Amino acid sequence: MKKESAKKKITAPTGILCLLVVVCIFGYLGYVMGLPNMLNTIMKTAHDLLLNTVFYLMSICVITGALGKIFMEFGVVNLLERLLRPLMKPVFNLPGVTSLGAVMTFLSDNPAIISLAHDKRFASYFKKFQFISLTNFGTAFGMGLLVMVFMVGQGFYASPVIGLLGACCGCVCSTRLMQRFVLKSYPQYATENAVDAEDLEEEEKEVQVNSQKTVFIRVLDALLDGGRSGVEVGIAIIPGVLIISTFVMIFTFGANADGVYDGSAYQGVELLPWLANKIDFIFEWLFGFQDPHLVAFPITALGAVGAALSLVPNFVSHGWVDGNAIAVFTAIGMCWSGFLSTHTAMLDSLGYRDLTPKAIIAHTCGGIVAAICAHWMYFLYTLFISLN
Repeated sequence: MKKESAKKKITAPTGILCLLVVVCIFGYLGYVMGLPNMLNTIMKTAHDLLLNTVFYLMSICVITGALGKIFMEFGVVNLLERLLRPLMKPVFNLPGVTSLGAVMTFLSDNPAIISLAHDKRFASYFKKFQFISLTNFGTAFGMGLLVMVFMVGQGFYASPVIGLLGACCGCVCSTRLMQRFVLKSYPQYATENAVDAEDLEEEEKEVQVNSQKTVFIRVLDALLDGGRSGVEVGIAIIPGVLIISTFVMIFTFGANADGVYDGSAYQGVELLPWLANKIDFIFEWLFGFQDPHLVAFPITALGAVGAALSLVPNFVSHGWVDGNAIAVFTAIGMCWSGFLSTHTAMLDSLGYRDLTPKAIIAHTCGGIVAAICAHWMYFLYTLFISLN
């Protein structure tokens, strides 16, 4: 009886608090947008994310999963491990095979690293604390090629390259910080392998069986097995993308062009940009932004870098951006690349959901470091150009 009464005392206040938070959030949204518009916007945004974002990410997972399996099957991963170990170990405290994840996420998007991580032979190179930090490492290069090509298309050439270097600095910060967080909470992960010996033995036996097949069959099996694992990852990320992204969008964007709420997808209350504008002097000091509107880019990049990129042409037409802003946009856009939308789902698919808050904190710091480094590297670049 005493235990039951104690539980009631504990759960009652938390239940009331939870109810108050939910009522405050949706009450605020409903008051600003109107209740029918709020509900329509939430449902339409989630539906559009499912069709145009989740399935897009799933297709990336399928392709990269198949490509990663091919690299595993024919020894490319072992080659990368030997060649890049001297670089990856001291800089990122990760094995050399991790560079494959950087390339694949740079060419596609964040979840590509998870397609690789689900391969036991790839995961066998890692200790658990390193394996968990893959979410931070891979995310820092997500959609990198798309971001750089887009910025070049806006007429900037040196700035995107400087932004890439800034993203690398942010990646080091995020990955190392995440490893530190993991080891502080779970010291035993420093020595535990990411893959059990029994699972690895089964994988090796399967490899030996496959090695006796013809090259054509090996390629076909690798493509289909890797693609199948990509489908599983794509399904696993659905809840995180729909739930997190929808609320990030609704707190970032505003009404339609006429300033009216009509229940369309991707409308919102612009709370995050409003809060950011209150401290825009900090962004000017850290990132060199000359206009407070530019704060919208990093805020939006938290949820979706594609949506953040769509802001740039408007910034350019208004004359708000310069080379420094493009370098910072590239760095922070690439490093964050909508990680609030994918980090939860990625860690959940790896089986370490409880470490999601630590991963988010570490990657938030990494993105800020990336932007600051890009700002100062661009400053040094312009100083060098002026001296010559």
